[in-house]
Amino acid sequence: MGEQGSGAGNGGSGRRRRRRRRRKPSQPGTTASPAAAGSQEPASKAQPQKQAQAQPRRKPAAKRRKKPAAKTPGKGPVHKEVSAGGVVYRRVDDGIEVVLASRRTRRGELAWGLAKGGIEEGESHEEAAVREVQEETGLTAVIEASLGETKYFYVWEDTRIRKTVHFFLMRHTGGDPADHDDEMEEIRWFPLERAMKRAAYRGERDVIARAAELLG
Repeated sequence: MGEQGSGAGNGGSGRRRRRRRRRKPSQPGTTASPAAAGSQEPASKAQPQKQAQAQPRRKPAAKRRKKPAAKTPGKGPVHKEVSAGGVVYRRVDDGIEVVLASRRTRRGELAWGLAKGGIEEGESHEEAAVREVQEETGLTAVIEASLGETKYFYVWEDTRIRKTVHFFLMRHTGGDPADHDDEMEEIRWFPLERAMKRAAYRGERDVIARAAELLG
């Protein structure tokens, strides 16, 4: 009892005072940022890594394939052909008419032109012209003058052909256009001026023009 009383009389001096521990101020730069939490690398390095991953990978440019060069048809040896034909005319009340024959081209187009064909063995140019006119147009005619020749190239089944055609001015004497060759689709008489424009090929238009000069 005495010890308890003396303790109380001291006013609680016997109690131990609890000392508050002062927290040390945090040093600058030591506080972990949220971005660095859970990561071993600093935040300054983590962000560029994300940007690098966000960029799409570029596909390598496709190589352009060179197109093969187009083959030029008709290269190789040149074959020669010689033909004969005529400008067959007749005089009518309105002036002079010339006969033209139409045939289909390889493209299926209709082309008007002069009667002409190949020269057979033993034939002269004049004989071949008279025969070809009769076969292709069904008409008979006699030669009055030479109209010279035309030369041109064309390609047939990848073969270049140089063709020379001898033309003659021929006066109509008879025959029937209905007896024309099956190669021709139609035989028709045209006024001389119109025939020069209707002929499909320039060389034959020139030949008709020469015929017009002779016929006056």
